[in-house]
Amino acid sequence: MKKIGFLSFGHWTPSPQSQTRSASDALLQSIDLAVAAEELGADGAYFRVHHFARQLASPFPLLAAVGARTGRIEIGTGVIDMRYENPLYMAEDAGSADLIAGGRLQLGISRGSPEQVVDGFRYFGYAPAEGTDHADMAREHARVFLEVLEGAGFAQPNPRPMFPNPPGLLRVEPHSPGLRDRIWWGAGSRATAEWTAEQGLNLMSSTLLTEDTGVPFHQLQAEQIQRFRDAWRAAGHDREPRVSVSRSIFPIVSDTDRMYFGHESRSQDQVGHLEGGLARFGKSYADEPDRLVEALAEDEAIAAADTLLLTVPNQLGVDYNGHVIESVLRHVAPELGWR
Repeated sequence: MKKIGFLSFGHWTPSPQSQTRSASDALLQSIDLAVAAEELGADGAYFRVHHFARQLASPFPLLAAVGARTGRIEIGTGVIDMRYENPLYMAEDAGSADLIAGGRLQLGISRGSPEQVVDGFRYFGYAPAEGTDHADMAREHARVFLEVLEGAGFAQPNPRPMFPNPPGLLRVEPHSPGLRDRIWWGAGSRATAEWTAEQGLNLMSSTLLTEDTGVPFHQLQAEQIQRFRDAWRAAGHDREPRVSVSRSIFPIVSDTDRMYFGHESRSQDQVGHLEGGLARFGKSYADEPDRLVEALAEDEAIAAADTLLLTVPNQLGVDYNGHVIESVLRHVAPELGWR
């Protein structure tokens, strides 16, 4: 059994071919798709975060809105770039959104990926400390964020406050109990997956790995997941971790599906260069349901994960993406024992 949700990058463009032509469209359609996904029986609505781009950027207003419109599904990010974040302000936003959603947030965070501008985090007022780099800065922001989510007081109260204070040091409010255990790290390598386990974070792995050993993508990702689980056990954490993978999966059950994704049946892994190193990109899955089931049954990383996020082409509109989610839940998931 697996939790199955969708992951939207929230692209928008004024092109006549796009169903999502403005930032307003992207946000409102994201809410509508989350509502539709819940009605279809999906388990999660996740959103990518990019800055300086025609995509979803500031996640917490959207997460709060989805939380107010839904009642069951998990609501998350995949992922928030911690280079851009004030960790204390983020803790306030996350606590608020989680309380609105009744404790359903599942926040994916990471050091970030290549962005649209050079060192965009500097425009947000952040710069690595001397002797460190942007990845160190992201992990330091994450460390503070996670520490604050624990809920312990740390701020010295004013002896003459405007309103009465509780005794002791003060914490960031609102505090949402349990949110710390629902934070995920987007890991692009095996070493980062091990670090993720050491921090007591859930593992979020996408269709991109920032390393290549020559084996198929799903096998390399499965090794990453196994190393994560081994490191988790070695760290002695007292709860079971969660692991998600994302995939582009399109059952071909209509002429419209065939028009959009029929060519993807020949998709293969790709190896390229990213930030000066090799990277391996996973293939898309698109085919008639019976052949799709056969192909997905061989994906070792999906088998190892407890959560599958379906990357959706959001510019094709809410109705079509609802159709894609429903097709996976109806024609694929039961045959593979995911439902």
